[in-house]
Amino acid sequence: MEICYLIAFPDADDGKAPAPERFKGLKDAPYFEPIDIDLVTLGEETVLIEGHAVQVFRQRYDWRVQMVECHFELKDPFAVSVLQERAKIQSALESKFIPTQYRQNGLYEEYTILLVNDAKPTPDKWIDKNALALTKFIRSQREVFDKSEIDEILISRTHYSAVELTLIDWEGAIIIAPNEDYQSDIALLKIGNYQLLRYRMLDQSIENMLDKISETFFEKKRGLRPTRGVIRQIAEHKLEVMLDFERAEQNLLLIGDWYTAKLYEAIQGEFYLKDWKENVKTKLDNLENIVQTIRDNFSLSLESVWGRIEMLGWMIMLIGYTYLFLADMGILKIGK
Repeated sequence: MEICYLIAFPDADDGKAPAPERFKGLKDAPYFEPIDIDLVTLGEETVLIEGHAVQVFRQRYDWRVQMVECHFELKDPFAVSVLQERAKIQSALESKFIPTQYRQNGLYEEYTILLVNDAKPTPDKWIDKNALALTKFIRSQREVFDKSEIDEILISRTHYSAVELTLIDWEGAIIIAPNEDYQSDIALLKIGNYQLLRYRMLDQSIENMLDKISETFFEKKRGLRPTRGVIRQIAEHKLEVMLDFERAEQNLLLIGDWYTAKLYEAIQGEFYLKDWKENVKTKLDNLENIVQTIRDNFSLSLESVWGRIEMLGWMIMLIGYTYLFLADMGILKIGK
C-alpha cells in the first residue's frame, strides 16, 4: 500500500518565488474559486530514504508555510516491524526537510495518510474488518485499544460514492479510492494541516509579544525601558498579527461543493481548528486590552512628567519675579 506523509513548517518567501498558482483537482469543482490561498510550487524530486524511493513534492502556502508531500510504498503497513520501519522513514524525512530550529521547538505539523485502491466488499466493511490494525496505523502505537477508543478513532468517515471513502483522525487518515483518485482529498488535508500550523504560529507570535511586554513593563530588565518607540513597535506587531489572523480566518470560507465542504468540515472537527481559532481570537482580544492599558498609562506618565516640568517652570518664574520685586523695593541690592 502507498503512504502519503505530509510535513508543514514555517517558511517565508525569499522574494524570488514565481507568481502564485491555483488549487487544482478538487472533486466536483464549484462554480466559484474555492480556496483563497496563494500557492507556489517549489520542486519535485525522488529521494532514497531507508532503502525506499520517496517521491517528494514541495509547495509554499501564502509565502508563510512550506508543505512537503511525500509518497512511498510499504508491503504490509499494519505489521509491527513495518510500523517501526515507517517511523524511521518519516523521522529521516523530517530531519531532511524541517529546519533544525523548528524540529527543536516543535513548531511544525506532520500527518500520515494511508492510500487504498482496493477495499472489499465495501469501504466501511473493510475498515470494520481491519479496525484494530487501522487504529494502530493511524496512531502509530502498538498498545491495545479498547472498543470505545477504536470506535472514536474510526468514526469520522466521509463518503463520495459507494466505493470511495475518506476517514479522518487527528493523527492520520485513510483514503479509499478504486481509481487512485486521492489528490483532491490530500489537497484538503494539506490545507487543514496548513491552517492548524498558521494558528499555532499566530499563538506563538502572541505569546512572544506578551513576553516582551512583561519584560519591558513589569520585570524592568536592563536596557528594556517603556519608551514611545517600544509601545509603537508592540502596536505595529499587534496589528500585523491581527491582519494575519483575519486572513487565516477568511481564506477558507469559499469551499462550497457538497463533498469538499463536508470533508473539510470533518477535517476542521478532527483538527480542532475552530477551537484554535477561538483561542487565538481570545488572546488577541486580551492583547488589545493590555496594549490599550499600556498606552493609557504611558500617556498618564507623560502628562505627569510634563505637569512636573510645567510646575518647575512656574516656580522658576515665581522666584525670578520675587527677586526682581524685592530688588525694585530696595530690599535687595543688585550690584553697587
